[in-house]
Amino acid sequence: MPKFLLKRWYGMHMVLALSFSLLLLGILTLHHWMYGAIGMVCLIGLVLYALQAEKGFQRDLRLYLATVTHRVKKAGEGVIQEMPIGILLYNEEKAIEWVNPFMTHMSGDELLIGKNLQEVFPGLNGKLEQKRLEFTYNERVYEVLVRSEERLLYFTDITDFKELTARYHREKAALAIIHLDNLDEIGQVMDDQSRTLLSTSVAGVITEWATKHGIYLRRITADKFLALMEREALDKLEETRFDILDVVREMTADNKIPITLSIGVGAAASTYIELGQMAQSSLDIALGRGGDQSAVKVGNKLTFYGGKSNAVEKRTRVRARVIAHALRDLIHEAEHVIVMGHKQPDMDSIGASLGVLKAVQVHKKAAYIVMDEGNNSVERLMREIYANEELAETFVTPEQAIRLVTGRTLLVVVDTHRPSLVIEPKLLGETSRVVVIDHHRRSEEFIEPVLLYLEPYASSTSELVTELLQYQSERLNIDSLIATALLAGIVVDTKSFAFRTGSRTFEAASFLRRNGADTAAVQRLLKEDVNQYVKRARIIMNTETYRDNMAIATGDPAEEYTQVQVAQAAEQLLTLSGIQASFVVAQRADGVILISGRSLGDINVQSVMELLGGGGHLTGAATQIEGITIKEAVKRLKEAIDSVM
Repeated sequence: MPKFLLKRWYGMHMVLALSFSLLLLGILTLHHWMYGAIGMVCLIGLVLYALQAEKGFQRDLRLYLATVTHRVKKAGEGVIQEMPIGILLYNEEKAIEWVNPFMTHMSGDELLIGKNLQEVFPGLNGKLEQKRLEFTYNERVYEVLVRSEERLLYFTDITDFKELTARYHREKAALAIIHLDNLDEIGQVMDDQSRTLLSTSVAGVITEWATKHGIYLRRITADKFLALMEREALDKLEETRFDILDVVREMTADNKIPITLSIGVGAAASTYIELGQMAQSSLDIALGRGGDQSAVKVGNKLTFYGGKSNAVEKRTRVRARVIAHALRDLIHEAEHVIVMGHKQPDMDSIGASLGVLKAVQVHKKAAYIVMDEGNNSVERLMREIYANEELAETFVTPEQAIRLVTGRTLLVVVDTHRPSLVIEPKLLGETSRVVVIDHHRRSEEFIEPVLLYLEPYASSTSELVTELLQYQSERLNIDSLIATALLAGIVVDTKSFAFRTGSRTFEAASFLRRNGADTAAVQRLLKEDVNQYVKRARIIMNTETYRDNMAIATGDPAEEYTQVQVAQAAEQLLTLSGIQASFVVAQRADGVILISGRSLGDINVQSVMELLGGGGHLTGAATQIEGITIKEAVKRLKEAIDSVM
């Protein structure tokens, strides 16, 4: 018997009781010997009875423990035999030593013992080092808990759970907003009857497409639809890469301006409010990238489909006038203005910065332009600027710009909308009032400004800034150097008005010419050094044709190239016969791999560059990749091209 039970019979309390009884017997014996004798007999009888009771207690306890042990053992054996979990023991040679009945039922084989574990269950090959794994056997999914020290496996059938999870994923709601990009522009060149018929036919195609995919569709405005669908339907749309974009564009291709769609989709949100916000933000991004595409946001992942056409130029300047007036109000409220472009600024970035500088000076406010190390393409322009004492004083370093920031500073970012590309990212956190003016298609990485003027249809940021300048004052007097820099920015980005040029591009150039822009000076600023020309020619010599209509050129791994050199080489490759898109891969001085892509419009190089972590336009995009070689970069480029095409 355990010691703690013996103490209940032979503990100190029994010793004290017996001692007290003997003391009383001694007193009785002194009083009368007969009373003492009677008391002694009674005491001996009580001790004998207690000993007998203690033996009976031990006998009953042993019987009870034996009964409980038997019941527990029987229950344990029953659990192991009947529990809905498989148990398997194997030896060092991976031979099965013992299984419970569940494993026999699971495998349909009553003679598992002695067989090789990995032959019976091939799905476990090479996975027994894991602590927990999943595998499929006889069309059922099992979770396996591995106890490698005991060479013990527990199998749990999770097929129903997996099916329920998949069903939950399939049936979860997704929300989409469908926008007709250019319905207003088309309406201006059509009569009411034709416009109504066109709108009705487009709505019919969209409705038929929605019905086919099980989507609930509701028209909320003349140019917007609200679509509600299950996640399964969204997955199918992604498999088709939202072919409705191509269908609508092709059915209206006979019009002077074909109708295009922009679709913003939100999915995997916890609430319907969040779902709606995701769909609207996705639509904003799709429109900011030029339209004719779908932006699908699933949780934090954003995916783009379409984008096969260039953004359509807006026919009115209403938005430009509204933005110009809003910018004017922000300038009046500011103590001073800081203007910042992207790293390694080009002609468009500097020209746009000078244009904003002039807009601020019109309202008699101080303005400063943040400048870091330039590149060879803007060297002549910067010499002209630094020769002008008044303009030279407005250029500051990033460190100086940070010291200038106050609570009433207005920051204007030009020619980029990505925080990682600005000259000094710290400035974005130092001031709460930021204005973004840009012409690149919107990417997922985005500055959150108080005023945004992002128009992908524009040829350049210099064009956008030139239009804003026209609404700052009725009597605008632009310095010849500023006007020339703005015109140079337009000329560079349009390749001398050959690409991405609309009617408003020529209007902006005409305005600048009237206000002192020197076309001869523009050509002088854009002259190229003969060594740079030869270096670019060597890149073009190392060109291979890919997929019949694409050119991929690589720079010499032993040489260093600038971003401008790579971009110029890609542009020159487009002049070759039969080439619809060109890509140039070269190494920068710091070891970073530069990739620049250009196309004539039939191939979306922006989609290719986005897969490589970059971005840009449909006809011009680029990226930078660290930690790889030129050969590896070409391999990744080809994989990206194949996935897009």
